[in-house]
Amino acid sequence: MSVSFTPENKPVYGTLVDIAPGIRRLVVKNPSRFTYHGTGVYVLGTGRVAVIDPGPVRPSATAALLSALKDETVAAILVTHTHLDHSPAARELRAATGAPTMGFGPHGGDKGLQGVEEGADFEFQPDRTLRDGETVKGHGWTLRAVHTPGHTSNHLCYEYVERRALFSGDHVMGWSTTVVSPPDGNMSDYMTSLGKLLDRSDSRYYPTHGAPIDSPQTYVRALLTHRHDREQQILTCISRQPTSISEMVQTLYTEIPRELHSAAGRSVLSHLDKLIDEGRARRHPGHETASDLYEAVS
Repeated sequence: MSVSFTPENKPVYGTLVDIAPGIRRLVVKNPSRFTYHGTGVYVLGTGRVAVIDPGPVRPSATAALLSALKDETVAAILVTHTHLDHSPAARELRAATGAPTMGFGPHGGDKGLQGVEEGADFEFQPDRTLRDGETVKGHGWTLRAVHTPGHTSNHLCYEYVERRALFSGDHVMGWSTTVVSPPDGNMSDYMTSLGKLLDRSDSRYYPTHGAPIDSPQTYVRALLTHRHDREQQILTCISRQPTSISEMVQTLYTEIPRELHSAAGRSVLSHLDKLIDEGRARRHPGHETASDLYEAVS
């Protein structure tokens, strides 16, 4: 099963737009090969509102958001995870509004993501730590935290209870698959978290980057199938002879530009870590450095 991605027209940056009943979005002008058109900052409710993923430090974007909400009160600032395109502006927004910041916790990985993704925000410390199933309530809206580790260990999705919608952060995006980069990214956790979403009955996903996702369970099944297929392709590569990650990327990712090969290599490494944990692969003896060779376990 192939994954059918959903393209989105380039947005009008810095403008808070109604996209569904009770949901508004402002897109920050930080487009990249990892953020698509940019970070979508979501606002829930009216009067006393919640803001999800305030985005990167872009003073003009934060000023535009505050201007759009000048007659309203920000009651809560929620973060899906601690990458630099999601959480840093929470500090500016908190300073301007006094609203508490909320998330699973600080970043759990190292500083090795720079150059592979947008980088990690090691300064974020939520005022309120949210665990799986905990709720945040406001006037006409209830958000329930759904812990979905994999992309990062502290990744949360947020269920908009009244709308049966899910703000899916970077765990599920409609425009691209998710980069899973060790050590904080974990493929086994990521696939388990995808399975967790299959047990839910959300009617629509709102990712932080890109368009909303309709028929989300069908889409998640396609993502899981894609990951299982990639896993099998990796096993095929290493079953022939000991093979390096760079060789696997050149074989398996012929459809992507070379500047994305580093990110693809991180996902291959995450798949290999999972296969090693399961006893289906191992590092070839004598190659235990960054240029590891991997082989299948018969």
